[in-house]
Amino acid sequence: MEYHSLGSTGTKVSELCFGTWRFGKESDGTVETSRDEAHELLDAAREHGINFIDTANVYGTPNGTSEEYIGEWLEDHDREEFVLASKVYFPFDGWGEPGPNDSGLGRKHIRAQIEGTLDRLGTDYLDLYYIHRFDEETPIEETLDTLDTLVEKGKVNHLGASTMAAWQLTKALWKSDVEGFERFEVTQPLFHAAYRDDVADYLDVCADQDLAVCPYSPLAGGFLTGKYEKEGDEIVGPEGARADLDDRFEDYYVSERGWQVLEEIRAVADEVEATPAQVSLRWLMDQEAFSCTPIVGARTTDQLAENVGAVEIDLSREQRERIDDARYEEGDRRFGH
Repeated sequence: MEYHSLGSTGTKVSELCFGTWRFGKESDGTVETSRDEAHELLDAAREHGINFIDTANVYGTPNGTSEEYIGEWLEDHDREEFVLASKVYFPFDGWGEPGPNDSGLGRKHIRAQIEGTLDRLGTDYLDLYYIHRFDEETPIEETLDTLDTLVEKGKVNHLGASTMAAWQLTKALWKSDVEGFERFEVTQPLFHAAYRDDVADYLDVCADQDLAVCPYSPLAGGFLTGKYEKEGDEIVGPEGARADLDDRFEDYYVSERGWQVLEEIRAVADEVEATPAQVSLRWLMDQEAFSCTPIVGARTTDQLAENVGAVEIDLSREQRERIDDARYEEGDRRFGH
């Protein structure tokens, strides 16, 4: 495992980030990752050299469970070994029915949520604090001023922004520069080999502003691992896979474009003696316009070991371009979602 700077910051992170959104999450009455499984996965991530851990205040059932699992695990480890990231925006269900100030990016909600996050993680500070979404109801100046104060007080080292429109990210960066607020240094968009053009404007901003990109769902919810096949109109995969747990899987990740890209990824994987998952992750890691650290959310230690294998393979420019080109039909028309 190698380490690189997180965007333009001085913080060094592993080539892959370990995502914990499944920790304690219930889907149709099934807990996707239990406390013991979570701690086993965190042990494995550490052994593989991953020092970058991503969570959010609303991950888990009930909300906060993911942060609690991580905090319990950190009690037996050196906090300073790890770069911890969490998020704020959505209503937190641990307090009962959400009130009018229990969501969004207003000063009141951010200040309340950072304290809960730090308490559950058992730490005095976060290395990275994301806004989980853009809040159109709160003046961006209020949000940035509040976040800036968290950095000034040492509760947060760096700021990040997750999913939003390119113009919203640009507005926030411009306002930070004009007002002298701490700016966003890291972004977390939905981004994978079959979903590049959809966020092209957003990624252009990241490249221009030297922002780190940490894509979530880098394997398209497991679709780009190659474990799914198309049989007529049916999507067939292993029992207990994402498609069985998430009713939105087919609408959200599976597309005509996706099948074309997956076919090319499989071909490249055969050429480099790797798995489709490893090729998909390597394609992201090799982005030239910006530093890219995919967030992998493995459900088992074997899956995590496979994902980590991406750091050991090399793709040629020709192979990367073939994966790029698989998104398009003749005449440069993009395959449909």
